[in-house]
Amino acid sequence: MRFEILPGTVTLVGGGPGDPGLITVAGLEAIRQADVLLHDRLGPVELIAEAPEGAEVVNVGKIPHGHFTPQEEINRLLVEHARAGRRVVRLKGGDNYVFGRGGEEWQHCAAAGIPVRVVPGVTSAVSVPAVAGIPVTHRSLAQGFCVVSGHVAPSDPRSTVDWAALAASGLTLVILMGVKQLGVIAEALVAGGLPPSTPAAVVEDGTTPGQRVIRGTLADVADRTAASDVRPPAIVVVGDVAGLDLSVGAHPH
Repeated sequence: MRFEILPGTVTLVGGGPGDPGLITVAGLEAIRQADVLLHDRLGPVELIAEAPEGAEVVNVGKIPHGHFTPQEEINRLLVEHARAGRRVVRLKGGDNYVFGRGGEEWQHCAAAGIPVRVVPGVTSAVSVPAVAGIPVTHRSLAQGFCVVSGHVAPSDPRSTVDWAALAASGLTLVILMGVKQLGVIAEALVAGGLPPSTPAAVVEDGTTPGQRVIRGTLADVADRTAASDVRPPAIVVVGDVAGLDLSVGAHPH
C-alpha cells in the first residue's frame, strides 16, 4: 500500500544513520510527496534530491559554532507551512524519537491542531555498532543494552544519567553524543565498578564511506579517540561486545 501524505499535515521521517539506502520505503515515499522538506546535517542529505521539483528545501540543522536553527524556530516553521496547506516533511537522522527531539515537534504541532504522522527510522544506536561488527546483545556476553546521551558530563547538574547504576547493570552501553565527554564518562563508569579493561569502541560516521572504528578499553579509549581526531557524529559502545569484530570474524579480546 502506498504511503500517502495529505496537505496541511506534518510527517516526521527518520532517515536512518547516514547511508541513504537505509531509509524505509514509507520514509522515501513521504519525501517524494513533500511540498516543504526540513532537514538537518545528520539526516542522509542525498535524499534531498528525491523531493519533488519545486519543493521548498530548508536546512534547519544545529551545527555547533556554525549554522544553528533553534528548536523553537523549527517548531514554528512546521506549523506555519502546514497551516498554509502544504505537505510538510521533517527529515531527521536516525529515528525521530531517539534523541531526535521528534517528541517535542509532535507536541508543538498537536497543540496547534496540526495532524502529525511518524515514520520511524533505523536508529544509529543499534545500526552503527552492527555495521562496525559489534552486536549490542550476545547470548554469552550481554543480555540487554541501554542507550544514553553523553552530551553533558556526569558531574553536570543537567545530567540525569545514573552512570554508577549503568556500571553495575551488566548491560551493553550505547552512548550517543558522548565523544567530547568520553574521558570523564569512562572515569565515572570505572568509579561505578566497571574494570578499566572493559572493552570500548567508538564508531565515527557509521554506515557511510567515511566510517572509522576506534577500539580500546575504558582505560584508554578516550585518549585513542582524541589521538584519532574523531568528530561527531560518533557512537560509543562499552561492554564485552565491544571486544568483538564480527565484520572480520575476529575476537581480539
